[in-house]
Amino acid sequence: MPRRLAPAIGLFVLAPVCAEYLAGYDDSVGRVWALLGGLLILGPLYGGPALIIREVVRRTGRGWPSMLLLAVAFGLVQAGLVDQSLFDPAYRDIDSWAGTRNPTAIPALGISVHTAIVFVAGHVVWSLGAPIAMVESLVPQRATTPWLGRTGLAVTGVLYVLAALLIFADHQNTQQFLATLAQLISTTVLVAALIVVAFLLGRQPRPAIDRAAPRPWRVGALAVIAFGVFDLAGTDWLGVAVQVTALTALVVLVGRGSRRTGWGPDQRLALAAAPLLTRSWIAFLVPPLGDSPLHLKLAHNAFFAVGIVLLVTLGLHALHRNAGNSSGSP
Repeated sequence: MPRRLAPAIGLFVLAPVCAEYLAGYDDSVGRVWALLGGLLILGPLYGGPALIIREVVRRTGRGWPSMLLLAVAFGLVQAGLVDQSLFDPAYRDIDSWAGTRNPTAIPALGISVHTAIVFVAGHVVWSLGAPIAMVESLVPQRATTPWLGRTGLAVTGVLYVLAALLIFADHQNTQQFLATLAQLISTTVLVAALIVVAFLLGRQPRPAIDRAAPRPWRVGALAVIAFGVFDLAGTDWLGVAVQVTALTALVVLVGRGSRRTGWGPDQRLALAAAPLLTRSWIAFLVPPLGDSPLHLKLAHNAFFAVGIVLLVTLGLHALHRNAGNSSGSP
């Protein structure tokens, strides 16, 4: 039983680590017990949706386009309905919040374009997409099969709802900010529309392109550049344009490349590794909230950077071993 559930447990832990701990921005940086204790809430909050979305997509025979659309829906739920950081003009009383939010603020909508892109893309890539692809690479023989039964899915769903309610209540008690009814309704409608589109996407793959797929190292290199540009872009309208251009170019290139002959698990691992490795080194440039000592900050970043490198190495080993077993079978 534990071995069968190992991928699910791994994703349940990896999703919050990639979402919250990898960048090393919070006041828990370097505090081991605070980080471990935080997983009690962050595991259900991020690992729960990652598991549910992955299970639903794999059980219904759909692919990554559906997975990513559902991840966008989750990003809107988290930022727009749960912690409401999408609309909060003074989120957590962070000193740099106004400087990050105001340059691209749209007062009529109560949002900042920059923070909206960062939050939603962050959830799609770092909270869900990359962790799911990484764990699937570690167990290639089970990459497209369910990992949980009905009971496991139900428990995961309940844990997520409880965690989300706890986060919502905490923010209401500490920040006393509530999005307007129009903002809540519009976010809910958009989430519902994304879910509908995700399930309208057919199970049949798109027509193949009769050209060789790009090598995994090229896919990884392009993705590292795109995510590096995304992370380092400014917070003004020029920065937004740069971020949108980088992500759009990557989506187009991957969309075309994935239809070519030879696209497979190695390329998917490269795409999963790129944002995690990029965020690992950029994390050293991110000042944490609070007064975390420099040595704890550096130790935190180094620990998670080494962990990501180890995961990528294990993923490569698992894929190559699986390929060897497949080629050697009668």
